[in-house]
Amino acid sequence: MGLQFLLGLVILRWPLGQAVFQCAADKVTLFLGFTDVGSEFVFGPSCRRWRSSLLRSGVVLSCSSASASESVLLGRDAVGRHSSLGWVLAGHRRHHPPARVSTPLPTSSSAAPASPLFLPQTEAPLLIKPYLPLMTKSELHAVMTGGFATIAGSVLAAYISFGVDPAHLISASVMNAPAALAFSKLFYPETKKSKTSVSNIQMQKGEESSWLHAAMVGVTNAIPLVANIAANLIAFYAFIALCSHVLDWTCMLAGAEEEVCTLENVFGVLFTPLAFVMGVNWSECGQIGKLIGLKIIVNEFMAYSALSDLIKKGTISKRAETIATYALCGFSNISSIGINLGGFSAMAPERRGDLASVVVRAMIAGSCATFLTACVGNSSAQQWRISSVEHDFNDTAV
Repeated sequence: MGLQFLLGLVILRWPLGQAVFQCAADKVTLFLGFTDVGSEFVFGPSCRRWRSSLLRSGVVLSCSSASASESVLLGRDAVGRHSSLGWVLAGHRRHHPPARVSTPLPTSSSAAPASPLFLPQTEAPLLIKPYLPLMTKSELHAVMTGGFATIAGSVLAAYISFGVDPAHLISASVMNAPAALAFSKLFYPETKKSKTSVSNIQMQKGEESSWLHAAMVGVTNAIPLVANIAANLIAFYAFIALCSHVLDWTCMLAGAEEEVCTLENVFGVLFTPLAFVMGVNWSECGQIGKLIGLKIIVNEFMAYSALSDLIKKGTISKRAETIATYALCGFSNISSIGINLGGFSAMAPERRGDLASVVVRAMIAGSCATFLTACVGNSSAQQWRISSVEHDFNDTAV
């Protein structure tokens, strides 16, 4: 929590800190955007028009994102085969004591949750793909929790376009990483000896003879990854729609109006007390609780879109807006369970059973991480606003 608070202050109160993370996110977005050229060549100019509708529905496999998956896979294989990334990560933790103190976890499970700060939740684990079969269930849980608790740099621009404060959005994603590691170990403590710690990690070397060969392998590896994610997304969205319809139909038999008892509305009521605990005024808790419910059941894109409408109408206070921005920042929703299962199963098919046993717990842990960040972020933002007011007052007095 101390690391969370420190990161919040660095980004909110230090312009350079915010600029650094914003620059990193922009560069990753630019890198992923280059794949649009290849996608447009294959699928035609209509590819760019598909992006908004697919992103709105929460499907990460738009033509842009699917090609980005291939690009990241290419980069992981090309870099990983030359054994540079792993040595950098291991060396950083071995020779930098603060890294061991702040995150005293194995190299692989602590590196992956930090990657989704700028990479999508299915592409980030590619950085440690060779070690997924060796990980304990607790380490797998930590990696998945990191993906659920953060958002990718490639979607920051979309959320900012809704009118969400960029400083809060960037700080939320950064602050969620240490919170995700903490909650992952609270929800699933380590009971076995790690095979991927700094002391015994062995760098995996591929059989590829050149960068071009590695690039070809990386692109080929994208095919089962994309197929698994697509199949799981279809199944999970269908299951969510079925459950929502059955619940609404049952309530209609009891005399309720249509679409009153949908899963989004029910979860919104359940999360109303949570919004109050995070610091929202009771009069606004119903609205913020409904946003959280929408994010859990559908996705964070739709939740931020609804938050944008509330901001434009001026129906919520600045405090509630700030807390909602932090609480919604993460891929922790039910449909992401399918995305994670599909992606991880393609990368480590022999661990499919273990992944299925921890994925729901990881999603809940990721949600808790975002809620904790909302509490800490609101506190940091309040101090920032108080300091700004005092500074303006002093300037006026002078």
